[in-house]
Amino acid sequence: MRTITVDDRQLVIDMMLRILAQVDPQGEHLGTTNPDEALRIAAEKPVDVAFLDIEMPRMGGLDLACSMQKQNPCVNIVFVTSFEKYAVEAFGVHASGYLLKPMTKASVKDALEHLRYQPQKTKAQPVEVHCFGAFEVQVDGRPVRFARSKSKELFAYLVDRCGATCTYDMVVGALWPDRRAGASQKSMVRTLLSDIASTFEGLGVPGVVERDGKGGMRVITGLLDCDYYRYLEGDAQAARSYVGQYMQQYDFAEETALQLSARVP
Repeated sequence: MRTITVDDRQLVIDMMLRILAQVDPQGEHLGTTNPDEALRIAAEKPVDVAFLDIEMPRMGGLDLACSMQKQNPCVNIVFVTSFEKYAVEAFGVHASGYLLKPMTKASVKDALEHLRYQPQKTKAQPVEVHCFGAFEVQVDGRPVRFARSKSKELFAYLVDRCGATCTYDMVVGALWPDRRAGASQKSMVRTLLSDIASTFEGLGVPGVVERDGKGGMRVITGLLDCDYYRYLEGDAQAARSYVGQYMQQYDFAEETALQLSARVP
């Protein structure tokens, strides 16, 4: 899950982040002393849980909670304070929990186990790949824009190879079938690989393509939610989405397209 802790004392934030790292090591846990920054972060990257100090200068936790709920009605608000007197007001804004300082691992764990709204589970495969029809790639529902069209084509070829290691000769033969794998073409492949790597790193998904240091490269299939892969695994929904077209903009995909057509009863 993704959480944000807002408190006017950095020491409290650091303590909460240490506890959250223990309780939810797979989550993304953010912290700030600035309520305005918290609103900006929550607008850019919706959070599942907001741990808010009630007494803060400029904007108190109750006002911050209301602003966050306007951005995201399903955000879980957990108030953190040294004073029990605020409990009634806290639950008046439909808070999911109330923690007294100093926080403990047990109290934070209990708060996360009794949230009002169930956090959205993070996808195991953050990169969504569509092979049926035209080849398209998305991260967080947004199209991935590569700097070069050939970068996208190279990524498509590696996806088509289903995680198998591909050599420079194989890649050049697929992307430039009328050219030999000379120094200039291999240099271009390295440029395309760098573009792919920087594109996904910029989207927060590093390591999608792996190089082995011996001239080989492959896509890490575990990071991909791919209709073609699900089809091969017998997924019924993926089977329904296949209507006879596969990576239709790329010539190298014709062989796989023929294989898929042969599988259709």
